[in-house]
Amino acid sequence: MKTGRFFGAGVAVVMVTGSLVAFAQQPAAPAGGQPAAARQPMSFFVTSVGKGDGANLGGLAGADAHCQALAATAGQGGAVWRAYLSTQGPNAVSARDRIGSGPWHNFRGQVISANLGVLHGDTIEQARIGNPLGKQLALTEKGEMVNGVGDKPNVHDILTGSTADGRAFTDTADHTCNNWTSNNAGSAQVGHSDKQGGGNSSWNSTHASKGCSQDNLVATGGAGLLYCFAVK
Repeated sequence: MKTGRFFGAGVAVVMVTGSLVAFAQQPAAPAGGQPAAARQPMSFFVTSVGKGDGANLGGLAGADAHCQALAATAGQGGAVWRAYLSTQGPNAVSARDRIGSGPWHNFRGQVISANLGVLHGDTIEQARIGNPLGKQLALTEKGEMVNGVGDKPNVHDILTGSTADGRAFTDTADHTCNNWTSNNAGSAQVGHSDKQGGGNSSWNSTHASKGCSQDNLVATGGAGLLYCFAVK
């Protein structure tokens, strides 16, 4: 009888030990709750810093280079990164045409949009549901949240120069700080990374900046930050 009890206990110990070993061999779940094997590489982020010269980004090329450099510091430099920016005038470029077709994932591997239609609410249904962007998901390349309404300083103004559907403005007003080359005259259309304030809670087209200088961007709740997307 004693032998049987010891044998049963031994089996139990082996079973428990085996379970612990198996558990230890499972991939750890990162912040965000997804198993490591299921985590998608980052393909979207808000820049942790601006270029520091107001809305003078060196044009689209300079803005793209800024996205590429920050992505490289996060170990994602192998992808082609583009800034979500529109331009105006002859040969105008729409931001939505620069970023591929999706899906896109943030630093934690969470989906921020499956495709361009969902990102911009192209259909009535897509607009009703909306994309999940907001303070919790619009993370920087470092995985940090961007200060928004209620934070000091508030830097939720993100430069886009775009309409709500991600396209270039067609009027004569300056919405792009002279196509991202001005740090003085002009204005830039911005969105709110936290989708708070501004009346329409838009991530990409909430209001115009006070001007194009660094001080003017700061004065209206920004720091010259950009949205960056990996082209897919």
